[in-house]
Amino acid sequence: MKRPILIHPDPRLKKVAAPVADLSDDLRVLADDMLETMYDAPGIGLAAPQVGVLDRLIVLDCVKDDAQPPRPLAMFNPEILAASDELNVYEEGCLSIPEQFADVTRPAEVTVRWIDRDGREQQEDMGGLWATCVQHEIDHLEGKLFIDYLKPLKRQLITRKMQKLKREMARG
Repeated sequence: MKRPILIHPDPRLKKVAAPVADLSDDLRVLADDMLETMYDAPGIGLAAPQVGVLDRLIVLDCVKDDAQPPRPLAMFNPEILAASDELNVYEEGCLSIPEQFADVTRPAEVTVRWIDRDGREQQEDMGGLWATCVQHEIDHLEGKLFIDYLKPLKRQLITRKMQKLKREMARG
């Protein structure tokens, strides 16, 4: 089931998400719903706070090539164990900040640990777009948005655009 995506500014997007203590069927359904919502948007990542759930859950699939099979990942309690000194700059966007993009500098490679939907601990080294995406989504769990990396003026400009968009959406 597709879920509505919160649009910035929304106070829930600035809250720190709570660790998932126990993997329930409800959380697995939430992960499936989030993947469906993300693919439909379309996007490559989505964090539970973006659908109004303050749990440490992210989903991502950074396969862009139609020749490759999709690789949907649901990560419960994801954490970055290590990050490279080498940096990458990607033009990032966010489903909670539609049609706004900006260059963000992050570590080029990260080692991530998480619990999968079967309750097993996983660990993987990620690079390129996967590394950027997983860092962006984990930021959401900390109440941080990609625009928080920008200079104040640019951040304020984007926030004002989002406030205007929300007013227009409310008018329907």
